[in-house]
Amino acid sequence: MRRRLLGAALALVAAASLAGCSDGGAEASGAPELSVDGAFMPQPVNSDMAAGFFKVTNKGSAADQLTSVTSPSAERVTLHSTKDGTMREQDAFEVPADGTLDFSRGGNHLMFEELTGRPAVGDTVEVTLHFSESGEIEVSLPVKEATYNPAKASGPGHGTAHPAQGRTAQEHHGTVRS
Repeated sequence: MRRRLLGAALALVAAASLAGCSDGGAEASGAPELSVDGAFMPQPVNSDMAAGFFKVTNKGSAADQLTSVTSPSAERVTLHSTKDGTMREQDAFEVPADGTLDFSRGGNHLMFEELTGRPAVGDTVEVTLHFSESGEIEVSLPVKEATYNPAKASGPGHGTAHPAQGRTAQEHHGTVRS
């Protein structure tokens, strides 16, 4: 009888230990926690194309991937990298765990192709960033002067981001800042 009770007690302890391990394992895998800031579009110099810039910060313990961008302001929005002076279209960009993805002049950028209208300084261009894990994040890009350089600018007003389709940031594991 003692052995049965001892065996049952050990089985319960083992089961509780395994349950604790699996819960901790789920939390350890984590999720991306994205925020977007510094968004802007330089005023386009022609009526066909424009560029867009922003920074995605991931404070989560899991990576994510920016897979596409859409906007009512252009027929197509493509992702581009620039390395050694050569611009290349990309299918996606990695957003590293506890890291950043920077879209800035001379580097990674959005290319708005076949604009539906020519935005002017002071206008705002809406985009939806599509992430493989975090879903959609809507971002407002204020249109700045064609020569605008955020490295020389300071203060607020560099674009805002908010969850798409009325979802909260927690629903897509993103933190949204303006």
